[in-house]
Amino acid sequence: MKRLLSPITGLCLAVILLFAKCEKENDSRYSFQFHFITEEYEPLNYTDNGKLTGLAPDLLQEICKSLNIPFDVAVLPWSEGYRLAQETDNAVLFSTALNAERKDLFKWAGPIAALEWYFYAEAQNPLVLQSLDDARKLGAIGVLQDYSMEQFLVQQGFTNLVYCTDHQDAFQKLLNGEIDLYPSDRITARAALQAQNQSFYRVVEKKPIRTEMIYFAFNKGIPDAVVADIQGEIDRLKDNGYLRKLSQTYLNTSDYPGTLQVYTEAYPPLTFINSFGEISGFGSDVVYEIMDRNKVFARIKLSTWSNGYELALHNPNFCLFTMDRTEIRENLFQWVGPIGTNATFFYTRAGSGITISSLADAMNLTAVGTVSSWYSDQVLRDLGFTNLVSENEPGIMTKKLMEGDIDAFVCSAITFPTILKDQGYEYDQVTESFTLMSSDFYIAFSKNTSATIVNQWQSTLEAMQQDGTYDTIHQKWFP
Repeated sequence: MKRLLSPITGLCLAVILLFAKCEKENDSRYSFQFHFITEEYEPLNYTDNGKLTGLAPDLLQEICKSLNIPFDVAVLPWSEGYRLAQETDNAVLFSTALNAERKDLFKWAGPIAALEWYFYAEAQNPLVLQSLDDARKLGAIGVLQDYSMEQFLVQQGFTNLVYCTDHQDAFQKLLNGEIDLYPSDRITARAALQAQNQSFYRVVEKKPIRTEMIYFAFNKGIPDAVVADIQGEIDRLKDNGYLRKLSQTYLNTSDYPGTLQVYTEAYPPLTFINSFGEISGFGSDVVYEIMDRNKVFARIKLSTWSNGYELALHNPNFCLFTMDRTEIRENLFQWVGPIGTNATFFYTRAGSGITISSLADAMNLTAVGTVSSWYSDQVLRDLGFTNLVSENEPGIMTKKLMEGDIDAFVCSAITFPTILKDQGYEYDQVTESFTLMSSDFYIAFSKNTSATIVNQWQSTLEAMQQDGTYDTIHQKWFP
């Protein structure tokens, strides 16, 4: 026979259960409720059979479990979620690319992934893209409203944009010939095409555009200490291999952004890919030695200079080398070095008859070539040059010089001989017409990198200089 509880006992039990419930609800260390917002963006975040999944939700759920945060996510169209995240207290939007337009709109924790963006065309399209300018001249490029790539292309002066509903709509328009190009990362392109029962091989990558680091974006009202807690959890899950497993599962790669990003460009003999496919060069050897001495196991990634420079401007814990330290850049970065000296010239084609004896002569030329975001490009723009022709790749500008499309090309003497050789030319086919400047080059860190890291690298470089290691590396590359 079941024994009934007395009224007193039942009341006590009810109070205990209520207290336990309140304890459970207040178990989180935070006094507010998060509003997590995401979109359908396979494979980073998407619904599968009614369940939210993907790299970002799986990572967030693990973080919430550790910090006792209720895991409840609203899946909305991107434009709506992007707006609500800025207007709603305690909102967190993911997966979100950090860029110049968004940087000050949110607080950030990450990065949790890196996406390489390309211009995609229909596979049979014979279009050749050598530069962004080539893409500007096309009839139609598909974009999505408020996506980071749309913001980037608008900032770059593109006026030939066609707005699509979503990725599937964009790739359908691409295959139907309604647009010429669509910017996307490879994983998203594959997923969007598969969702339409189309083969990924119906499209082709025409040109790399940029790298984007992916984060959790927090409403500005969320306390810094809370964002720091979640950043700490992300770093812990990087260190213990959890994020690597998620990257393998959802992105088909074991590569993921570490706690420190280290980038460089193809700038021989300072940095370049050698015949074994390894990043090599004088600057690379210096950085490898510093990392080795400090037990830092970051992978060095090769990028265009303009891409690496933009990433270093906006992302925390970011290292970019080698960078000339100029007045324009002085307060934009933290500096380790100097590790060398560089002289920069206005180069003309030998026998062209073009003479440059002063900056005024250079200003009066029809076209002067520069590389986007190189210090020489920044200096000349600051001086008021209006005849600059710029591209991301020094090889492209070298061809323009040698084919007569530009009158002069501004480049450093330390690297131009190798660039010329790579394009099939010899150094005696150009003339050092006028010296622009001489400057020291450094290892640069983003402003929001820990000063402890920067100071440690500087101390290690100085130790290398004192024990002779630096001189040995220098002799290897500049005998």
